Amino acid sequence: MKKFLAVILLLTLLGSILPTSFASAQGAGEDYTAQADDSLSKLADKFFGDINAYWAIMSATNQANAKDPSYVKITNPDVLEVGDKLLIPSKEDAQTFMATFDPAEGDVGKLFASGAKGQLQVGNWWTSGGEFAGVNAIYELYRQENPDVELIHAGIAGGGGTNFQGANVNKLIAGDPYDTFMLHAGLEAERYTPDLYLQPVDDILAETGVLEVMPDDLKALLKVRGSTYTVPLNIHRGGVMWTNTRVLEKAGLAVPTNFDEFFAACETLKGQGVVPLGLGLADGFELSHTFEDVLLGTVGADKFTGLWNGSVSWNDAGVAQALENFNKLLDCTNEDRGTIGWVGGIELVINDQAAFNIMGDWAYGEVLVNNATDYVKWNPAPGTQGTFFLVSDGFALPKEAPNKENAIEFIKLITRKDAQEAFNQNKGSICARTDCDYNTFPEDRRAYFQSAADDFKTSRIIPMVTHGSGAIPSWATQFGDIVIKFASDRDVAAAQAAFILAAEDAGFPQQ
Repeated sequence: MKKFLAVILLLTLLGSILPTSFASAQGAGEDYTAQADDSLSKLADKFFGDINAYWAIMSATNQANAKDPSYVKITNPDVLEVGDKLLIPSKEDAQTFMATFDPAEGDVGKLFASGAKGQLQVGNWWTSGGEFAGVNAIYELYRQENPDVELIHAGIAGGGGTNFQGANVNKLIAGDPYDTFMLHAGLEAERYTPDLYLQPVDDILAETGVLEVMPDDLKALLKVRGSTYTVPLNIHRGGVMWTNTRVLEKAGLAVPTNFDEFFAACETLKGQGVVPLGLGLADGFELSHTFEDVLLGTVGADKFTGLWNGSVSWNDAGVAQALENFNKLLDCTNEDRGTIGWVGGIELVINDQAAFNIMGDWAYGEVLVNNATDYVKWNPAPGTQGTFFLVSDGFALPKEAPNKENAIEFIKLITRKDAQEAFNQNKGSICARTDCDYNTFPEDRRAYFQSAADDFKTSRIIPMVTHGSGAIPSWATQFGDIVIKFASDRDVAAAQAAFILAAEDAGFPQQ
């Protein structure tokens, strides 16, 4: 039973909570005690003749739990223990519930009761082990300070927000937004028509005092149409080449610093039956992300920045060379790259099956949860030394947030030093504040965080396009589509011509 293909829900029971309305409250339906081999799908089939109606059982049981804790609190529909007390709604009530419930659109609030002060639905795409470990540290702080609020982790899987963003737009347009939702700092806010749907957070940032300890580069990046719509929680470094030192040592290789060295290492590793570069593509953003690293490593920081501000033409010879390099790099990757996502790519390195993985430092969260810090190390992607590919995660406040006061408390919380330290030591990123003390982080991970913080202070900061910071959404989407097509046909001239047209569509005439 795979309930989490579209929506992953992870929630810890709060203290005193009150139920919202549900047709089959405790006075209707029937109690049921879970038996061996039971599952919610099997029970939905048994009682309703519809295996997909398990959501109705989850909602009814959670509403009952709000009144009577002898009923189980269901936080994961895939997990049912022998002896769990459930409330099975009537078939009519289950059909009524399912008629208006769509998990793919993030209707998760209907699955849970409300606290005395309502709910807080946190829309996001953090569903992997390392990602959730980070945001759950924030949740624990919020729950301690707001015990009368039912906090709901409304996570929709899909690396880089691929699936979440579409569902989020639909909810905003329908007038049924999350109370707060995750987005990348920078121009990604344009995806959500901020003037219409988002509340500026400049006053909240000023009130909390966080602007006094926020890097100037980040503050400038946050401004969209003259206002700030994103409260940043972290800063990720996008240009990291994760390296398995055990694999390299066995192969007798040093860490490559440029593409000539990388391709030489690739041939050596392939000759020894080792995958040179672990790569997963199933989450949709990985090809674009990897090519951005290749493009920066090939043309350098000045030309890369110029390509996106119109001062350098996409007809430049460096773009063609970057495509040639990318073509060769793809031949250094695992054959099953299309069937695994970004987590699968870093896991190949963690499991000694690949030497390298080019991915942002959110991959460090997977290194941490797999206890691989002693042999999986970080290096700049080839040719990118002296640069810092910036990706920043944050949260926005919808104008029509159903529980706005709860959302504002969450927004204020994530600006705090203690919250950012708790989050980032698990997520693999550094704080969006300059005063975090990385010496307080667990000893096995301090070195990376201090390294990233030092590099952020001294390196050339470059916003990453794939993750919403460096270009308007329509241009970033075209860029990604071109890279995907190139990975299939390997036509350098066609891809470069398409890049030229995309830049012109974005308002930058090309020579």
